[in-house]
Amino acid sequence: MQNEGLIQHSDEIYIPAQPPSAVEPTPNDPPWGVLESIGVWIASVLFILIFPAIVLLPYLATQRGAFVGNEELLEFAKTDPTSVFLQIVAILPAHLATVLIAWLVVTRVRKYRFRETLGWENGGFKWWHHAVLLGAFFGVAIIVNTFVPEKENDLVKMLQSSRAAVYIIAFVATFTAPFVEELVYRGMLYSAFQRRIGVPSAFILVTLLFAFVHVPQYYPSYSTIFLLTLLSLTLTAIRVWSKNLWPCIVLHTVFNGIQSIFLIVLPEQAPKTDVPEQVAAIMRFLNLG
Repeated sequence: MQNEGLIQHSDEIYIPAQPPSAVEPTPNDPPWGVLESIGVWIASVLFILIFPAIVLLPYLATQRGAFVGNEELLEFAKTDPTSVFLQIVAILPAHLATVLIAWLVVTRVRKYRFRETLGWENGGFKWWHHAVLLGAFFGVAIIVNTFVPEKENDLVKMLQSSRAAVYIIAFVATFTAPFVEELVYRGMLYSAFQRRIGVPSAFILVTLLFAFVHVPQYYPSYSTIFLLTLLSLTLTAIRVWSKNLWPCIVLHTVFNGIQSIFLIVLPEQAPKTDVPEQVAAIMRFLNLG
């Protein structure tokens, strides 16, 4: 009997510990950290600057004598139809490169699932929520632009350069920009920041960072910058509430898609037509994401 007791005691001591079950990451507990998300964000910004420059350089080399000094060169790049078209087309590979780097970080090179890690569920967000928010936002946009008219900015110059520019901007704004920007801002940056500094601070930081990056494109149109910040706030709030990225992508895509339709169906150089100023301003408020 004594030996049996010893044997039982010995068994209890030497039973090997079971390895803990692997825990899949979630959108609010991602496998990447703040530094990695910032690295992807910096890369996405650099891609948007570098790819268009690379594509544009050969064309500019053929235009020697067309401009004198940097100011004329910049104005030429913003208004010349071919120059504008080349720059917008170059955004497509820039977006593709951003998605590739983000995929490597999010999945840890195929260790985790891309969509599930980012949050590919509705998170309780219904279709009518999107409809209500879109209606409210466009209502606010009309009111804002009634009292603070839209001013000419770089995007307006690009849209007025050619009909081809309108088409390519509409395509990018609808089919690539919303996904890529939500992936970087509400997907990677917010997920990492909310775990490190808390939800309120992450909410403010990501909202303002998204708006800040777009300021050069819309300055000095303060009404557009305000509306852009409001959109960023709305999208970040959806990410906080739903704990998923998918509703943000859907709303952003539909929002840009509606404006793209306005750009395509209405006459070229819409700001110079007899369309009411507030409607023309909404049409120009494109490529938010």
